[in-house]
Amino acid sequence: MSASFNKDMLAHMRDADGFIAALDQSGGSTPKALMAYGVADGAWKDEEDMFTMVHTMRSRIVTAPCFTGDRVIAAILFEMTMDRQFEGMTAPAYLWEKKHVVPLLKCDKGLAAEVNGCQLMKPIPGLEETMARAKALGVFGTKMRSRVAEANEAGIKAIVEQQFEVAKTIIACGLCPIIEPEVDITTPNKAGAEKMLLDAMMVELAKLAPDQQVMLKLTIPDEDNLYTPCIEHPNVVRVVALSGGYPRADANARLVKNKNMIASFSRALMEGITFQMTDAEFNSSLDGAIQSIYDASKK
Repeated sequence: MSASFNKDMLAHMRDADGFIAALDQSGGSTPKALMAYGVADGAWKDEEDMFTMVHTMRSRIVTAPCFTGDRVIAAILFEMTMDRQFEGMTAPAYLWEKKHVVPLLKCDKGLAAEVNGCQLMKPIPGLEETMARAKALGVFGTKMRSRVAEANEAGIKAIVEQQFEVAKTIIACGLCPIIEPEVDITTPNKAGAEKMLLDAMMVELAKLAPDQQVMLKLTIPDEDNLYTPCIEHPNVVRVVALSGGYPRADANARLVKNKNMIASFSRALMEGITFQMTDAEFNSSLDGAIQSIYDASKK
């Protein structure tokens, strides 16, 4: 239960100004992330080489002087990254002990086929064992993603129920789950889908025991401050926003209109930053990106 959460990490996650860096590209999204970083398609020999390249990219990000807990509250890691090292330390320990950045883990195994305009998560085999390993490594919480593509009440209800069911298992393992039912930004009647999502989440939040705390990662809503009831709910540690494919400037402009919602950006964080940059150029560009997202989150 929440009593076993790391108290210092919980306080930082709940109260600090800043945002979450989403560094959790998985096998399906890694090639796109590398190409956006300036690596040519096919530059890697095999999957292992690809993941080594993306780990080098992540290492460059988290070891940059500007990447600290003063502006970056937390970072979401891919499972393979959790098991690797930054500067000779395990990745979660490096983030917290050296950078004061809360380590989080992407724990889902991808999306199932679309049903009722939504995609549930695939089964997550060995979840409790993975949670035990993550907790031993110093990870505070997790993130798991579902997808909404239509304003379909039955589909949205199903993904929210699944998310909260898995979240309760994660809480019982001593970690704080981020529930991410992403509404695709191309969804027809996106505003309607978001209202259905809000209603479904409030139903599930009401079922939680007082010590079952969660975080929510949501698409920036068309209706400003739609998710205020979630933000104010006593079981919610933080509500964060995904960039969803919006360019950084657009995502920031949308986010700033939503009080007490902070960013959890991936593509928008790395926009325009490439491996060909010198360290000075890289650090300057990353610092500018971090500051702009921090400013949009602090309000």
